[in-house]
Amino acid sequence: MFRFLVRRTLGALLILLIISALTFVLFYVAPRDPARAACGKLCTPQTLALVRHNLGISDPLPVQYWHWLVGVFAGRDYTGLGHCPAPCLGYSFTNHEPVLGLITDRFPTTLSLSIGSAVVFVLFGVGTGMIAAVKQGKALDKIASSASLVGSSLQIYIVGVVAMYYLSDEWHLLPRPQDSTGFTQDPGAWFKGLLLPWLVLALIFTANYTRMTRSQLVETLSEDYVRTARAKGLSRRTVFFRFAWRGAMGPIVTILGLDIGYLLGGAIITEETFGLHGIGALSIKAVRDNDLPLLLGVVLTAAAAIVVANIVVDAVYALIDPRVRLA
Repeated sequence: MFRFLVRRTLGALLILLIISALTFVLFYVAPRDPARAACGKLCTPQTLALVRHNLGISDPLPVQYWHWLVGVFAGRDYTGLGHCPAPCLGYSFTNHEPVLGLITDRFPTTLSLSIGSAVVFVLFGVGTGMIAAVKQGKALDKIASSASLVGSSLQIYIVGVVAMYYLSDEWHLLPRPQDSTGFTQDPGAWFKGLLLPWLVLALIFTANYTRMTRSQLVETLSEDYVRTARAKGLSRRTVFFRFAWRGAMGPIVTILGLDIGYLLGGAIITEETFGLHGIGALSIKAVRDNDLPLLLGVVLTAAAAIVVANIVVDAVYALIDPRVRLA
């Protein structure tokens, strides 16, 4: 298991290195002047000259990338701006502070949104799918299958706006989403401020998990080893949870890792819909301000979140299915 995780981690580091190189190249080979783009909209000639010096535009591209990469691990000094401590993902000349500081300020909101909604839609989705599989062909199964088809066709930017209008503004059942209160400051206010986005995301994501759980369990329940376990006289509960449920969880864990990686990478539409100030909203701000160093940092953060989520999925998958460890 340890060697398995080491291989996955080394592969993930290589992927991140390649992504950083490609993103860096795209950043500097754009048709426009990278120094002017990094300087932002409100750029004076003095600031532009300082940005050009700090970015090292006159150096060859491999040298510029090497300086940036060294800054990630050892920090970097910017003339007239001070020292950017490691890991230094660059300096936002528009916001006048290191990129990492901007990202870490916004990441708790994205993390709360991702983990909270994942807990809700996994509980509802997997639970409903299990009931549908056990009651295969009956009324509950048909209702769950129909509801999952409807849910999978919904869009966050429509459901979110409608939910806020009715549940928050008209009926006053739930407070409007807000992320100004952290979990450590006031857990109750933090929970209430994110409850509506969690429920809306759960409504949309639950459909996929209901359909996936049902199909996997129906297929697994017909396997030979499950029928053998029944023939040996084991109880239905034991057969279901010890054999069928465990065998069906592999694909569900896989899509869960992808969904969490997507949410951690910054669900742009979700955060814009609910007015949350997370990584997704920060990327929109970076595009609007032409703040390419910040956009580069957000892209790398999103890639790192997806890669880490996949490593966790591989580890969980190996725990569920011993054949993965043997492979």
